Amino acid sequence: MNRLFLALFALVLAIPLAGCQSRGVSTSDTLKIGAYSVVREVIHDGLIPAFAARWKSETGREVQFEESYSGSGAQARAITTGFDADLVILSHEGDMEVLVKDGKVKSDWNSGPHRGILTHSLVVIGHRPGNPKQIRDWADLGRPGVGVLYPDPKTSGGARWNINAIYGAALLAATEAGKGQADLSSVRDLMSRIQANVINMDPSGRQSMANFAERQTGDAVVTYENELLFQNKEGEPIPYVIPRSTLLIESPAALVEGSVKRHGNRALAEAFLEFLLSAEGQQIFADYGFRPVNPDAKASSSVPALPEKLFTMADLGGWAKVEEALYGSNGLWTTIAAERSQSRGR
Repeated sequence: MNRLFLALFALVLAIPLAGCQSRGVSTSDTLKIGAYSVVREVIHDGLIPAFAARWKSETGREVQFEESYSGSGAQARAITTGFDADLVILSHEGDMEVLVKDGKVKSDWNSGPHRGILTHSLVVIGHRPGNPKQIRDWADLGRPGVGVLYPDPKTSGGARWNINAIYGAALLAATEAGKGQADLSSVRDLMSRIQANVINMDPSGRQSMANFAERQTGDAVVTYENELLFQNKEGEPIPYVIPRSTLLIESPAALVEGSVKRHGNRALAEAFLEFLLSAEGQQIFADYGFRPVNPDAKASSSVPALPEKLFTMADLGGWAKVEEALYGSNGLWTTIAAERSQSRGR
């Protein structure tokens, strides 16, 4: 009897202990990120370790990240077709709106003090040491004998920033010359001459940078300023010029509603996004060459002053207008690219 009693007593004691263990088995949280390729290093090497340390300090829990990086347009399409990222970081608003229309992201993603924008940068031109081709501004990319790199706008958000910058600068120049925006002859001429010099269009901005920096392809690369600043920090420096007139890059981030609901990790996703926009998070972005959106963070001392004539997508009429004007079936860049493709095939 004594042995039976002791056995039953031990079983009763074990029941609540087992229950406690089942509730405490998971001591980690998981967040899945889908991002455009250019933020890979700052997210993986800078922001994730800093946030994980803070999350551990505040909650006592580990956080695990699953990360996916690709061209911005490709990343947006992957999420529309089933990739269940909790947080999406894209190159531009146009790709984010694809997710809004598909019901993946809330329509008010761009509310709040930073309008949903996570980072700023500029569209600039990288060139070879000593600038042998004397590249100073957009027009120099259209001169004979200059090999240009920028990625494919069908897959890369960076490519759209690049082409939009050239388009916007040409529009501004036409306006300064007394021509109306309806007169696109000079705009088409500049864009056509530059496109004729494009050696190849890679799927992403990161691949174009690799071709320029590692394979020594081309004389100039049109890219994000932060890409060149990161390259200058991590590898062989690539000098660059900021054109007299260029475009402010505004890259957004948002929660993917269905995913955070299914995964039950909204609090974690919101905390990470809040951290990315905090002074600490933005300072980490600045350390990797981005221009912070939070005024409490300071741009790197290696970042030059803003150019003489900086414009935004809003100045060009917004993403929807420019997307149709340039990349629609009869868009300016679409027709120029088709013409160039045909001429090369002859």
